[in-house]
Amino acid sequence: MITTGFFAVSLLAGVPIAVVLCLAAIVYILAAGNAALFDSFLTQLFGGIDNYGLLALPLFMLVGEIMNAGGITRRLLGMTMAIIGPIPGALAYVNILANGLMAAILGSSTAQIAIMTQTLVPEMEREGYDKEFAVATTVSAGLLAPIIPPSLMFVVYGVMVQLPISDLFTAGIIPGIMLVCAFCCVIWLMGRRHPYPRGQRLSPRARTRAFIAGLPALSIPAVILFSVLGGVATPTESAALSCLAAGLLGAIYREFDYRGMPEMLLRTGLNSALVLYLIATANVFSWVLIYGQVPETIANALQMVATGPVSFMLWLLVILLVVGTVIDGVPGLILVVPILYPIATQVYGIDPVHFGVVVSINLVLGLVSPPVGAALFVGAAIANINANKVFMKSLPFCVAACIILAILSVFPWFTLALIR
Repeated sequence: MITTGFFAVSLLAGVPIAVVLCLAAIVYILAAGNAALFDSFLTQLFGGIDNYGLLALPLFMLVGEIMNAGGITRRLLGMTMAIIGPIPGALAYVNILANGLMAAILGSSTAQIAIMTQTLVPEMEREGYDKEFAVATTVSAGLLAPIIPPSLMFVVYGVMVQLPISDLFTAGIIPGIMLVCAFCCVIWLMGRRHPYPRGQRLSPRARTRAFIAGLPALSIPAVILFSVLGGVATPTESAALSCLAAGLLGAIYREFDYRGMPEMLLRTGLNSALVLYLIATANVFSWVLIYGQVPETIANALQMVATGPVSFMLWLLVILLVVGTVIDGVPGLILVVPILYPIATQVYGIDPVHFGVVVSINLVLGLVSPPVGAALFVGAAIANINANKVFMKSLPFCVAACIILAILSVFPWFTLALIR
């Protein structure tokens, strides 16, 4: 009870979640009066990050930095515009599809939203789109980053539960495509009530030129996916290969300035350190939860309302939607997985890969939901617009994501079809 109170008060006070997890574990040990647990505290802390798979995190972050500096993002946008053509709402569809392509490279929603808000929102405004809608579309499409491989959330989840990260990457492909299609349907439906501007009409030669210019950029997600799915490389090795591919492309495009590498490496190191410290403290917190038999207690409570795997997954959607509104994706994953994973797999027999994909998608919805909504506030801040207005415009996209979540929860085939 003391630990729960401390945890809640610390979160409400705005203490960083990594610090809260570490201190909550210490408070529990003191409240339990078992000082012997301190002998294993540092071992558990280090054990959380003593995993080869976590090397993929900084490497995937570095890919995004190199890609930005090398002009790859702009060429991907041009290629997407060439594909869509002059249809009503073309730029909105370009926004979704371009974010899908970026998601297959970056794997980080915050970085992706920052890039795409700066690039696409001004262009959509010039074409006559409502600014709130432009930002809401960009922010909502940023939800694809933690789902379409390579996904940082899948890397963290795979390390936490000791699952092959390649299986999780593969399992995220169909749900990612489903989300892209659902978001495009939202734009089509909204366009029937509010006719959107048509896209720019390009000559066949200009369209072909834009398409060909963007094709080399697709080599980056191709390197990641085919090397992992083909068993040629581990996710960590594929991340290193994609860094090399991004650097070579930047050199070919003659836009990459190697003098900026120290700053890129510094940003990558700082961002990686934050995530890794979070994982380390979460491992200690998980260890304390298991010692205190918290998963067993929650399992007994859930079994009173969830009679089977499907009902458990539907209850899970509700619980994680609430959790996601106050805790960001990766911290939320680190917090709930140690509690709910044993219940899902051991009590209800749910496939660990299916569980991980559903939980990850569920938690990333919190990125566009107040009061935390990291993605929401990043997009709103960059566009200099009120975050609440953006949230209201993004609601249809959130509803579409919830529908896809419910389908994935009831029908595991969509997540397991490519790995079984």
